[in-house]
Amino acid sequence: MPEPTNPSPQPEPNEKLVKIFDTEQENEAIVVQGLLQSAGIESDLKSIDAVQDAFPGVGGTVILVREEDAPEAKKIIEASRHLPPLDDETAETSG
Repeated sequence: MPEPTNPSPQPEPNEKLVKIFDTEQENEAIVVQGLLQSAGIESDLKSIDAVQDAFPGVGGTVILVREEDAPEAKKIIEASRHLPPLDDETAETSG
């Protein structure tokens, strides 16, 4: 019997989630979440400003994914770090 599809873009709360990304800048986390979503990986973005005492040194926003999606998500994030920025003014223009 096929598993029912989940209309929610976030992982089920009863699934084991792992942190794969954290940052001080929420907009950076939103970009990373978009990369994961375009690859078909569901993720949950959490602000942890309220729990800084519990996680000192951890950024203000974290991205959680299902444990089984974590290896692929990490590969996507790592690959994106090697791409030139889209708004890089030093990039050569053809013309």
